[in-house]
Amino acid sequence: MKKKHHHKKNPSLIKKWSAKLHLWFGLSVGLIVFIVSLTGTMYVFKDEIQGVLRKDVIYVKPETVTQKPMPIELLKEKISLEVNEKYPVSSVEIPLDKNKSYEFLIYEKNKKGWNYFNEVKINKLIYVNQYTGEILGIYDEKYDLFPILKSIHWSLLLKSDWGAYVVGIPVVLFIIMLITGIILWWPKNKKARKSRLSFDWKNVKTWKRKNYDLHNVLGFYVSFIALLISLTGIYFSYPWVKNVFNLTLSGALELPKEREIKSQDSLLAKNSSVYDLAVQQTKQLYPESSSFRIPLNGKNKKGKKLKSIPVTVYQKDGRFSERSFIAFDKYSGKLLSNKPHQKLSNAEKYSNANYDIHTGSYFGLFGKIIWFLAGLICTSLPATGFLIWWGKYKKQGKKTS
Repeated sequence: MKKKHHHKKNPSLIKKWSAKLHLWFGLSVGLIVFIVSLTGTMYVFKDEIQGVLRKDVIYVKPETVTQKPMPIELLKEKISLEVNEKYPVSSVEIPLDKNKSYEFLIYEKNKKGWNYFNEVKINKLIYVNQYTGEILGIYDEKYDLFPILKSIHWSLLLKSDWGAYVVGIPVVLFIIMLITGIILWWPKNKKARKSRLSFDWKNVKTWKRKNYDLHNVLGFYVSFIALLISLTGIYFSYPWVKNVFNLTLSGALELPKEREIKSQDSLLAKNSSVYDLAVQQTKQLYPESSSFRIPLNGKNKKGKKLKSIPVTVYQKDGRFSERSFIAFDKYSGKLLSNKPHQKLSNAEKYSNANYDIHTGSYFGLFGKIIWFLAGLICTSLPATGFLIWWGKYKKQGKKTS
């Protein structure tokens, strides 16, 4: 009797093209994916690391805590004199925890700068004991590790406006690589599927096979979290991605624009305690919040003059997802509007939560740990993938020679 020869079935057209796209995109943007993944992974535990390193300045001495902090204007003037910078104090973040210090920021951008170091003129964070006026610490955030890591991750240290596109394109290609990777991994029967879910290295001696399994198995497990991280990343880069989210969640392409309210009090002389009035009312409205931020230079993020005093309230420490927004008259301190987190549209809520989802902080410490591990695997994928290709390339070269 003749022996039956079992020939391997030729891969489908979908798998053929998936393999080609996976390889081409991997070779073209693998290095950028490696850099973006590594810097993002290193950034995940920023708050926890800084919380330990800056503990002495984040918290004030217990014996200095009194019922009434010093006026904001007085603290602002004191900082301006002692720090002696030509740029004004930009904002202050006020914690609800009485044992924590106030965080004053001096931040100025150069619109003509083409890279991170040219674009950021100054970024200084000053921790102040609000009861005594003592400056506890000054940090030059422009040259600090984490802001630099963030800039590399966001724009490869290029100007933030267009640098985001330089990173965004490889991330889009990485999303296609993740999808094609899942297609290539997915076997036709359950038996083969189980073997691809774990490492079986009992009889495997070559590093090439182990490297292939690392890329194959770890790549599959991380692919779904990596897709979520990538999609939340390009949400920042491309307005059309944000528009798709907005349309899906709230039925409109764009988020509702906030109209600044101008009250009759604007005709009056400015109250010197206007910021303190805003602080008192914010604490009364949101006593359970973590902290709130007040701009002190009269400008928004784009450098435009503000008609009121907008206050951003953060409900939880280290989280941006649950935010409420208040506006006060900049002359009298009168409450003009109050928009709690609960009254925001679904699209607005998601817009606030996107950063936390991207970094894993939305899911607490457990989420950060998972995101950190996922980031490490994503960092390894370009390396293990390149080694697989290099091994095959050298093998083909030997055959042809």
